[in-house]
This record gives sequence, structure tokens and C-alpha cells, in this order.
Amino acid sequence: MNDPNGFIHWRGQYHLFYQYNPEGAFHGNIHWGHAVSADLVHWQDQPVALAPTPDSPDSGGCWSGSAIIAGGKPLIFYSGVYPQVVCVATGSDDLNTWTKHPDNPIIAGPPPGIDAGDPPDFRDPYVWREGAWWYMVMGSRDDGVGGVVLLYRSADLMNWEYVRQLLAGDQTALEPFWTGSVWECPNLIAVDGRHALIVSYQAHISGELLFPGYYVGDFSNDQFTPEVSGILEYGGYLYAPQAIVDERRRPILIGWLLEGLSKAAQRAAGWSGVMSLPRLLSLGEDGTLRMQPVPELRQLRGEHLRVEQRIVRPGAENILDEVRGDCLEIEVVLEHDQAMSFGLRLRCSPDGSEQTTIRCDVTTNTVTVDRQRSSLGTDMQWGGSSKAAIVEQAPLAMDGPVRMHIFLDRSVLEVFFDDRIVLSTRIYPTRPDSLGVELFTVGGALRVRSLDVWKLAPIWPILDISRIRA
Repeated sequence: MNDPNGFIHWRGQYHLFYQYNPEGAFHGNIHWGHAVSADLVHWQDQPVALAPTPDSPDSGGCWSGSAIIAGGKPLIFYSGVYPQVVCVATGSDDLNTWTKHPDNPIIAGPPPGIDAGDPPDFRDPYVWREGAWWYMVMGSRDDGVGGVVLLYRSADLMNWEYVRQLLAGDQTALEPFWTGSVWECPNLIAVDGRHALIVSYQAHISGELLFPGYYVGDFSNDQFTPEVSGILEYGGYLYAPQAIVDERRRPILIGWLLEGLSKAAQRAAGWSGVMSLPRLLSLGEDGTLRMQPVPELRQLRGEHLRVEQRIVRPGAENILDEVRGDCLEIEVVLEHDQAMSFGLRLRCSPDGSEQTTIRCDVTTNTVTVDRQRSSLGTDMQWGGSSKAAIVEQAPLAMDGPVRMHIFLDRSVLEVFFDDRIVLSTRIYPTRPDSLGVELFTVGGALRVRSLDVWKLAPIWPILDISRIRA
């Protein structure tokens, strides 16, 4: 699985579609998989929603898109390939059966004046209602210029008028960060009275998937005026997120977490790709886009340990020696009175040969996930690209206590720092005893204001294997 698609909340159910290859753990023959949940936590697989139709606009695959409800009817807008075009399908009430429109494609390619390459990069329709119009944003590029988001509008959802380039990047600019040469999977969503445009950056020559970025501003009169921009998530593993406003009026985002294993190892495992935890979107006082895990995840909490007002000194005995696990939630508030760097180590083997370090550095005002000893395996695909850095770093001002909210799920690590920075990555310990958790400090004492650890329950029902026949 990869890109989340058609994320929608309807009649009390969250529906998540996603790019899916039924033939194996590799990219190709893209269908739309489908899962449904009442609480964003416990999901049930549904039948495949979309499959390529031979000799049709989507014969090469049903790629990413979005879902809406219009006049009580579910609609999917998706990318047909090849070439890349926009198609539409109408769904049944349970969103399990979809009928492709006979007039597909409804948009046959990029507009005049946009050099989207050869073949053109033109994909990932995201549709929403604003005032009297239905709007659509498309991901594309203007060759030699940079990635672009293209804006369309329609009164009837079938006849679309190209309006303008909503926003364009500059592929020659490296600061404050490089935004690649193709923009994919755009989302425009209302957050706290403003609008957030979220895009995923790609380098079209190498095909490398970079990371998602965001722009916060105002959308009115068919124009978007950005005021604040930034990297949505660090680590290089979250990509192609999709955001919606649910029936409770909450802006919620979910994304695809890539693998860090070689392609051969993914094929051998028989699966590839996982969705991130759902996140609530909000704006900080400085206008930046922020993310928190949805509160529904608390229902997974099990066995609990709490530590308060403890001092940790360099080289001291590990106060978390009794904590072990590979599926944990940790909330910790640390005061770095004298410490120069500090943090936690997870998935530690008894001899330290495997461990993943989450480090806060007071001198550089950075947070780091260090995977140099995360795995003794030989199938890692680390180093050599932004999504595979062994040591992943993000800026965070150490101007007070640091709060970390950590979710560890086997090979998946998602860390929320002060509700300001999120860093997600993949780790693949090989030893069955790589389960330890440690606090550490360097250069001085560290005060643990509070620390809570929960073992997490699985989201899937526990099967009675005695009832499964060979």
C-alpha cells in the first residue's frame, strides 16, 4: 500500500482508500484498497474499490485522488494513467461499489501554458466545496521552473474550468528547503479560520520522494495568499498525506509511511507500506501548522507506568529498567537544567548492539532520531537519500521543558515534540530481546517532570486460530 486516497467521514464512518497492488509488495497495477472505521483506530478491510479497466482512461492504473459527498451521493475523483488524466466514479451508500462515469476522463491533461513534461506530470485531484463552486487542485510541474498546484472549478462536478496556478515552487531555490521539481498530492483544507495548502515534493529526474510541506494563508476569489510555510513532517518517511474535515468539524490528516527495507526484502516479507497515525491539525500562535495524535488512540492504552519528579544523572542506573516492549506509547516532560543533550533510547538489546536514540541537543537546538544501531539486519536501505538518512534531525528551540509524545509500533516510530515538530521513521531490530527503554543525559543532570508509559493493544481482533481450518 502507499498513498491514502478518498479519505472521508460519512454517516459516522471513516473511509480510507489507498493505492494498492494486489499482485505483491511492489509498485504497479495500482488499484484502490478500502478500509472503514468508526473511531480512526479499529479498521476493517473492505473489498477493492477501484481496479483498472482495460482499454480505458485508467487502464494503466487507478492512481491517487479524493472523495466527496454531493447531493447525498459519494463521488471519487482519481487519476487515470497513462497518460495522466482525471476520472470520476459514483459510489453505493456503503462506498463498496463504484461505477466509473462513461464520459471519463473529465479532464484530459494539463492546461495550455503549463509545460508539465513529457509525459506530463498531472495527477492527484483533491476536490472540495467553497461558496457557489466546487474546486479542484491538481499536482503538476512547470518544466524548468518547479512544482505547481493547478486550480480548477466547476458548478456541476463534470465540466471543469481551469482557473490558474494556485501556487508554484522554484526548483533552483535551496533555502529554506528544496521543494523539488514536481508537486504531488495537494490538499487545501480549512484550519482554525485559515487555509492550509499541503503538498508532497518530488524530484522528477530521480523519482525520489522528498517530504510534504505546507503553506498557511487565505483562499478567496480563486486565489491563495500564503503567509507561513514549513516542512510538515521530518524524517523523510511520511509522504502523500491526505487531510479532511470530519463530521465533528475536526481537520484530520493521515499519511503513508514508506519502508526502509530493500525492495527484495519487502517482496520477501509479502507486504510494504503502512499508514501513519491519524493526526489533528491546528495552527500555532506563530501561524505554523501543527499536528497531534487524535485522542481516540487513548483507547489502546493498556498496562501503565508513571514516573514523576526524578533526577537522572550521567551514567546513572536506568530508572526505566522495568519497561520493555515493542508496542508502546510514551509521554514525557523533561527539564534540562544542566544537561547538554538528553533523551530516550528505544528497542534496546541488553548489550546495546541494537538501539534507537531520540536525542535533544541544547547546544544546537535540534532533535534527532539516531538509527546507527537500530538494526543488525543487512536488508536496510539507509543512506543516500533524504528518506533514508541514518541520523534524522529537526530544529526545535530548547527554551524550556521538552515534551515528547512517542508512539512505537514494531518497526514504526512516530515522535511528536512539543506539539510543534513531528519526526517519523522506520526501524527494524532483528533481536527478539531488543525491547528495552532507557533515559539518558550528557553533560549534567536531567529532571523528569513526568513520564507515562503504556503498552498498546492491537487494533485488530485477536483470532482464535483453533477455528481456522487448513
